Amino acid sequence: MLAQINQFINGQQVIGEGDVHPVFNPALGDVVSEVMFSSSKQVEQAIIGAKDAFIEWSQVTPMRRARVLFKFKDLLEQHIDELAAMVTKEHGKILDDARGEILRAIELVEFHCAIPSHLRGTYSENVGSQMDSYTIRQSLGVCAGVSPFNFPVMISTWQFIPAIACGNTFILKPSEKDPSVTIRLAELLTEAGLPNGVLNVVHGDKCVVDQLLHHPDIQTITAVGSTPVAKYIYETGITQGKRAHCFGGAKNHAVILPDADIDQTADAILGAAYGAAGERCMAIPVAVCVGDKTADALVSQLKKRVPELRVGPGDEEGIEMGPLVTAEHLAHVKSYIEIGVNEGAELVVDGRDLKISGHEKGFFMGGCLFDHVQPDMRIYQEEIFGPVLCILRIKDFDSAVELVNKHIYGNGTAIFTHDGDAARTFVNRIQAGMVGVNVPIPVPVAYHPFGGWKQSVFGDIGMHGGQSVQFYTKLKSVTTRWPKAVRTGAEFKMPNLK
Repeated sequence: MLAQINQFINGQQVIGEGDVHPVFNPALGDVVSEVMFSSSKQVEQAIIGAKDAFIEWSQVTPMRRARVLFKFKDLLEQHIDELAAMVTKEHGKILDDARGEILRAIELVEFHCAIPSHLRGTYSENVGSQMDSYTIRQSLGVCAGVSPFNFPVMISTWQFIPAIACGNTFILKPSEKDPSVTIRLAELLTEAGLPNGVLNVVHGDKCVVDQLLHHPDIQTITAVGSTPVAKYIYETGITQGKRAHCFGGAKNHAVILPDADIDQTADAILGAAYGAAGERCMAIPVAVCVGDKTADALVSQLKKRVPELRVGPGDEEGIEMGPLVTAEHLAHVKSYIEIGVNEGAELVVDGRDLKISGHEKGFFMGGCLFDHVQPDMRIYQEEIFGPVLCILRIKDFDSAVELVNKHIYGNGTAIFTHDGDAARTFVNRIQAGMVGVNVPIPVPVAYHPFGGWKQSVFGDIGMHGGQSVQFYTKLKSVTTRWPKAVRTGAEFKMPNLK
């Protein structure tokens, strides 16, 4: 009997009334559970419940909302091993990586425990004769989020924690590939004291997303996924009058200058390219080497080390890279290796035929390494989202910056150098939302915003940090005057500001 993954609506688990979708353990290649999709009626019930809950939750003091978050943070810390095991079982990433994801979620919760301070407005006295002005931030209503498979804990919390901290209620639609952990998060939040209906979890496909997008009671929509999906959700959401920010694809570059420490750079690139089997929007799938000597040195290191990556089930000790999330995605990534070979790139390391003893049905492949990749090749232009690293050789620093800036994606990038002037110039000139200097995956901490540029993002407000408070609240300006008892008559001009 397969385990059944339900909805979480109005504070309790509810059996889905829609289609049934298999959930795999990618290390085994076997179906381990089934997620029951929500019916249209159940999505409507979740929205109604969230709308009703908003009436009281929006009036709960920010300090009381913070106390719920404090308790939730404590529960996350107590259950980190349980949650990490759930992520590894359905996603495939190694346990240490899963724990790291949850720690990032805890940091986000910690930041929003200070929500009373984040919601403070401004006050100006005597803006006019006997007049004062101030601003306040107020909650919006029912918000919704569509979260991806690659970070089922971290990105889900990035979406719903700021929303509920600001006094909103939330409908989460997680990925059907690894949905179990989001239900557990909802349970823990309820245990922490979150009232019923404030957070709801529904499962489904595009039909559920479309229902959220077109429902008049949904005030905001946030999503993370491929660029076509993100663009669709963003454009549909804003045409329906919703506030939206949606995060799409990426092709992050690491630029390596001749003065970089090649040993340290190889370490950084190895982890950034092949960690989590490359299924990260902030992974490094492209290394841009300035000069052939730099490229030769890096390739010499990587062609020895990539085949030595310890690939296997994520719950086994010492494993460095787990499987890809599904058989379909594995086939998709492998197809790009053939494309690269046909395009004329040099396949230095081919990990397609890797087999793991005892896990022959698992969705495994080894790391792949291409050298002499050209900018017009599809393996460079398109997001592969797998353990594939492309080496491009560029003549000088300016050409490297120009190459990065021409790409349609601008999520993140990094530079490896000991030259402070070059690094500063790179940071100023590069067209990407997140930049690392000798840091391969520059994901900002919880109190700085996350967000890319160009086709990597739709909407002009970042995720988490102070910008989340901006996204999940509306600003109201108030001007007051308490006149004396003596009447002065009607006024037909602008208030006197002298």
